[in-house]
Amino acid sequence: MKPSLRGLLATAFMALLITGCAMQPPSVVDRVPEQDANRLLSQAEQEPPEQASKTRLEAADILARQGQRESAFDAADAVDESMLSETERVRWAMLYSELARGLNNPRAVLRATQVLDDELPMPANQQQTLEEHQQWAQHALQGEPASLPALEGVDIRRIVVALPESGPLSSVAETITTAMRRHHEIRGNGVQLSFLDASQYSLNDIYQRAEQMNAQVLIGPIDKEQVTQLEQRDSVPLPTLALNYGNSTNNQAEQLLQYGLSAEDEARQAARRAHQDGHRQMSLMVPDNDWGRRVGEAFWNEWQGLGGEVTNAVRYNPSSPVANTVRTALNVSGDRARLGNIDALFMLALPDYARQVPPTLDYYYAPNLPIYATSHLHEGRRQTRLDQDLNDVMFMDIPWQIPDAAVGGEEALPFYTTYQRLRDESAPSMFRLMAMGVDAYEIATRLSDLSALDGMNGSTGMLYLSNDGRIYRELPWAKFQNGIPAPILTPGLLGNDE
Repeated sequence: MKPSLRGLLATAFMALLITGCAMQPPSVVDRVPEQDANRLLSQAEQEPPEQASKTRLEAADILARQGQRESAFDAADAVDESMLSETERVRWAMLYSELARGLNNPRAVLRATQVLDDELPMPANQQQTLEEHQQWAQHALQGEPASLPALEGVDIRRIVVALPESGPLSSVAETITTAMRRHHEIRGNGVQLSFLDASQYSLNDIYQRAEQMNAQVLIGPIDKEQVTQLEQRDSVPLPTLALNYGNSTNNQAEQLLQYGLSAEDEARQAARRAHQDGHRQMSLMVPDNDWGRRVGEAFWNEWQGLGGEVTNAVRYNPSSPVANTVRTALNVSGDRARLGNIDALFMLALPDYARQVPPTLDYYYAPNLPIYATSHLHEGRRQTRLDQDLNDVMFMDIPWQIPDAAVGGEEALPFYTTYQRLRDESAPSMFRLMAMGVDAYEIATRLSDLSALDGMNGSTGMLYLSNDGRIYRELPWAKFQNGIPAPILTPGLLGNDE
């Protein structure tokens, strides 16, 4: 999006914001035992081609519902779509395209979207979703990610981590470095991991000291302003993995990569998900602070870019009654919400506030309004009684926080041994930062081959690298059922059942 348009959208967002959800998504089918999918795949091996394709499609559908994306993709990839009926081909294309998009496989997305060339009959919302996937795949295949010639073909053995040991970011930095140390103890691989106290030195001094330590890769800085300073340079002295994103439109510095836990990224993913689910008119609730402004603006821009309309936007005071915000967000008149121009709600909220929203929607006769949220409403520990109030709310989170919904169980998590150790010795509130530290270590050790970052299955999500050196995450989705995060269906998988 051009900066001028982004500015206009931001201005419109600020003008509409007013100072100041239980959901009914596509029907959810009970999780099917894994052996049923395996049985179908074995059965397909003995069947004639036409029936085998149908059977593999059913197995892929089951695996997708279980949250086993990679296994589901493999099953769908083995389907000969030419053997399917028109209805089944559309169903296959929706499933295969969505799985391929989640696994950052643009070529597979293009294979799925070829059904459009055959002019197969399908609902308008499904065709639009496939077209959006075709456009994403073409964009993803344009150009190559930034290269790091200094590391090409080299074994990475010496990494220096420069994060602050004092100051406002020190506790965050300590959590990340602790995770790196633990993961390094388990993984090792002959890598020498050294640390610098970034709060004691300027950026130039950090690079000078890292070079004196014969570092091949520098991890840091984490301060957003420092990352912004680096990305405005032509290059940095050493291959660098910054643990935040700068404020510039693009990262122009050679040898600089950026990675972090971006709430703005989550908002953009929520916008895409809501649009894929067929919604077009959204109401927004975000906190009345800088964080809320940035995340709300990210959702707004993405949603507008998809052709959606924001019909209400509310900036709320977290210490004020939730009912005040909901009344404005849902056009409440008397005691009833007026939803004529609202078909879903995007909510950015911390757990205590978020848990009050769905019961308030029920009170105002809007129990079926879909709610999309970021990871911030999930504390990462099982609190069934408290989280009952979030039932049917859809949200995204890192795989390490929702293993059952993300990958079908803890043992299927990436870096499972590290996960076990950190889970046993860490507070749930720190777990996302722990996972970030693990992924940062893994990214740094793979910088000699940037293709290894294209679709890396990380603790914090599926990672992919843009051509300006920024690493983004695709997160799995879950929804609360009986106070527990549970897997949800990929939109459009049920064909005529929806």
